[in-house]
Amino acid sequence: MPSSLTSNSAASAPILEVRDLSLTFKANVHRHWTWRDWFVGMTGKRSLTSLQAGDPLKVLKSVSFSVNPGERVGILGVNGTGKTSLCRCIAGVYRPSSGQIRLQGQVRAIFDTSIGIYPELTGRENARLLAKFMYPGMNKEHEEMVREALEFSGLGEFIDVPYRLYSNGMQARLCLSMISCRPGNLLILDEVFDGADLFFREKISGRIHSLIEKSTAALFVSHSPDQIKRVCSRVLILHQGRVAHDGDVADGLTTYRELNRHKP
Repeated sequence: MPSSLTSNSAASAPILEVRDLSLTFKANVHRHWTWRDWFVGMTGKRSLTSLQAGDPLKVLKSVSFSVNPGERVGILGVNGTGKTSLCRCIAGVYRPSSGQIRLQGQVRAIFDTSIGIYPELTGRENARLLAKFMYPGMNKEHEEMVREALEFSGLGEFIDVPYRLYSNGMQARLCLSMISCRPGNLLILDEVFDGADLFFREKISGRIHSLIEKSTAALFVSHSPDQIKRVCSRVLILHQGRVAHDGDVADGLTTYRELNRHKP
């Protein structure tokens, strides 16, 4: 059985240890029956090219690594390699099928900027809810966080307009401004710049980098090798649910390109 343990060991110990972590889902597949399926069925053989309903879908396969205080670890891989699933296991969102996660301190994970949002409420009202949701132990600071984040967002008069009327870019501005208010022990950032317009992406980029620097350690998930090079001191390359590289950023990016050079 998997376990997730909080350690009280010295600060020199790894802030995160992941050992032999595996995650398997049962596939929930709905497919129309085709003539090909009928023909394969008549042969008494199962199709080797189609995932069947109820089949085990192995997302992560014996993943092991550790993160020490001060490290900024990039996680890179094409879609479907298990990057977000790995981070959700670490954050406690998913229960791994097997393996162990040892964590020292508190995780602050950012996966989806729409989580905790109520479309009918205004930007200001949603910001106050987000402060309570993301920073539960900092009640006395909530109003200052909200004030500072709304000012940083640049939403101006739209702050008191219902969130459902916001464009995707405006939604990203509000949520990213709130999310990046305070550092944590282990910060997990999963494609945080998606949805933001170019101008705000440049603005929030500096703020996120500062947040990463102030956190004890960080996992930074991205599809951008340039962002990985700019932010991270080490890179973890995931390929088909396994760790293909763990170490130097330049060598990792070379491995990443080699593994995916034949993909369209």
